[in-house]
Amino acid sequence: MNQQSRPIEIETNSNPSPIVNKGSKTKNFINRFGALFGLVALCVILTILTPSFLKADNLMNIARQSSINALLSLGMLLPILTAGIDLSIGSILAFAIICAGMVSVTWGMSPILAILVCLAVGALAGLLNGVLLTKLRLPHPFISTLGTMNIFRGLALVVTGASPIFGFPYTVNFVGQESIGIIPISFILVIVAYIIFHLFLNRTSTGRYIYAIGGNKEAARLSGIPVDRVLVLVYTLSGFMAALGGLVLIGRTNSASPIAGLSYELDAIAAVIIGGASFFGGVGTVWGTLIGALIIAVLRNGLNLLGTSSDLQTIVIGIVIIAAVYVDVLRRKSSKT
Repeated sequence: MNQQSRPIEIETNSNPSPIVNKGSKTKNFINRFGALFGLVALCVILTILTPSFLKADNLMNIARQSSINALLSLGMLLPILTAGIDLSIGSILAFAIICAGMVSVTWGMSPILAILVCLAVGALAGLLNGVLLTKLRLPHPFISTLGTMNIFRGLALVVTGASPIFGFPYTVNFVGQESIGIIPISFILVIVAYIIFHLFLNRTSTGRYIYAIGGNKEAARLSGIPVDRVLVLVYTLSGFMAALGGLVLIGRTNSASPIAGLSYELDAIAAVIIGGASFFGGVGTVWGTLIGALIIAVLRNGLNLLGTSSDLQTIVIGIVIIAAVYVDVLRRKSSKT
């Protein structure tokens, strides 16, 4: 009896597992490579609609155009991984480049000092966001960063009297202006930054803490993770990346405007979510975020090539954002079943 029952037990237990494995493998495959397939499909469609899309000059133009959003999106990824958000990055960008303009153009000081001031202002602004969130115990970073979004934008307007600053020295413009061969230096900077953040999130304990906080903040706190310290670091890095994106913007326009970066936070959020991250925290990758930024850049470039008005482009990007959030909701529901 026992010998006859054993094959039956093995057979009934082994049947469901391949089905479950196949389903989970399919979901994991879609989650990992869905954004990449979307980018490829978009490129194929645009190539069919406009042959000039695949020209080398246009592809390098896409790389150049995507650089600012890619840098800001990389900073935005960290708060979203912790189930937070940073609405102030566009305003931080504006205030940081205005400070750089004051140092290098208005006061005529060293351009290297202007670059360092720009990055330091961005990091300090992000640090303020983190401190407000952790020390005031505000219920959600949406509130603190919404407040600082207005503060930093107001400071940029007050300092300059709402006037842009022009005529930056070559050293400040270098990253956003120059290329190595046909490849923009700004895009090389993007790749280097993404490699560093990939190693940071996947090879360091702090990176693992960021994912753990997004998965369950209270459980992370109870397990001994210094949640407040990690969150302060997350928002500091977000502000730093906003300032780094601002340096690229200076090089592209040779100016610093107090209204620079308006709505940049929306494109950054869209890139992170399109790239597979979750608003609920704990899910997302560096390379997925880069693909998300490229999707937005390719979409804007393709619409420009097709002669689409800027107003219609704004509508299309809005639809893409809603679709990306909806996919995130569906993905979360499927993971619970």
